Amino acid sequence: MGRPLRVTESGLVYHVLNRRVMRLPLFQKDADYLAFERVLSESLKHVAAPELLAWCLMPNHWHLVVRAGRRTNLSTWMQWVTVTHAHRWHAHTHTAGEGPLYQGRFKSFPVQEDGHFLTLCRYVEANARRAKLVKRAEAWRWGSLWVRRNRRSELAKWLRPWPVDRPRNWLADVNRPIDEQASQQVRQALDRGVPLGELRWIARISARLGLDITLRPRGRPRKDRQHSS
Repeated sequence: MGRPLRVTESGLVYHVLNRRVMRLPLFQKDADYLAFERVLSESLKHVAAPELLAWCLMPNHWHLVVRAGRRTNLSTWMQWVTVTHAHRWHAHTHTAGEGPLYQGRFKSFPVQEDGHFLTLCRYVEANARRAKLVKRAEAWRWGSLWVRRNRRSELAKWLRPWPVDRPRNWLADVNRPIDEQASQQVRQALDRGVPLGELRWIARISARLGLDITLRPRGRPRKDRQHSS
């Protein structure tokens, strides 16, 4: 299967993910997380940067939920983030020349601005709780849920309003498991870059962004066997 095009459409919400090569640790101490937050904060000063809506930094990967601006190109922005972070990481750990830090190019998919957006943000902000790094999602220092409640982060000033109203019981929602069907839909989007939303919206957005290839079944197409009589 070929790689889908990386078209960024202004106004669309995207989930963005990348992880350390071979799933090795990317962040091992507070200073590592803070260093990435500084890089991300610097990147958001650029005129072509997206709006930051939610995020979660995990020991070997990170999730970002962003909204593309009028001049945003996700590939250009992500290249700046990952290259800048990798250079600083290698300089700090004295590992320059020892190979790539990230597994490759980032993964991303667009998200419909309705309940699917809320489901995705629940999934992202509950990441550390699901991984059993904390008992309650809001206790994880390296994510938007904690920052929204405490405002003690370089990224706090970059948090933008959501396109969908956050439910009043959001904290309880994040700490409650997502139902299996919704969770499966998010995992498929993460794995294959399939847009996350209702079927008509997915078809429309996929055609517009050239993502139709992500909707095709994986593997080689089956060949009909010819039976001679």
